[in-house]
Amino acid sequence: MKLPKEFLLSELLSHNVKGNASLNFGVGENVWMHPPVHRILGWYSRPSNLDLKRNVWKLNQISQIIDNDIFIKGDPAISDLSTLNRFPSLIEAKLVNSEGSKIGVIADFLFETKTGNIKFYLISRSNPKIPGSSRWKLNIENIVDQQPGLVFCSCISLEDLPLVKSSFKYKFLKKGKKIIDRFDDMKNNATTKLEDWLEEDEDINQKSEFNQNNFYNDKEEVRSFRNKREDDPWI
Repeated sequence: MKLPKEFLLSELLSHNVKGNASLNFGVGENVWMHPPVHRILGWYSRPSNLDLKRNVWKLNQISQIIDNDIFIKGDPAISDLSTLNRFPSLIEAKLVNSEGSKIGVIADFLFETKTGNIKFYLISRSNPKIPGSSRWKLNIENIVDQQPGLVFCSCISLEDLPLVKSSFKYKFLKKGKKIIDRFDDMKNNATTKLEDWLEEDEDINQKSEFNQNNFYNDKEEVRSFRNKREDDPWI
């Protein structure tokens, strides 16, 4: 089975690591990467909850991926968690905007399986471990600097980045905003129609008053003409 060309880190860590002899090395725990060049070198897994050692794997040790299992070739490098925590990583690093404010946390990234090159990062607004939270796409070109635990980008807010996955809360708020906007449009249309109706009614009233005034004026003229005829001795 061919390996996928691109893979999410979260998917890699969710798979169970198995050897050629069906040895179970546990589920992936965290990444081993080289942040300056945005490249993943490998990852490490935990054999069991009671085991303090960790199995470190290189990316090129993956032979195939079947369902929820990753089959590897060769033996792992054995290490401990205190040593691995010293490895530099951008996962869960705070994302800082161009104004110096924190706008999110790096939660995941997409990488090329063959080379390990990271294509882009996925940003969470708050805690990335909350299931179903939204993800925004951060391209490598948007990163201007990085320090341990901090990544600086050229954007101002997460709304400047493409939204890759929406949470239920985000969808609900967005849908609610659409309903409010639609209600405002309906209200504005109703107000406009009411104003047009009032203006039309006012025009009708003015025209009616004008016609009525003309009628009385014409009547007065007829009366005055009759009075003149009666008063005129020559008629």
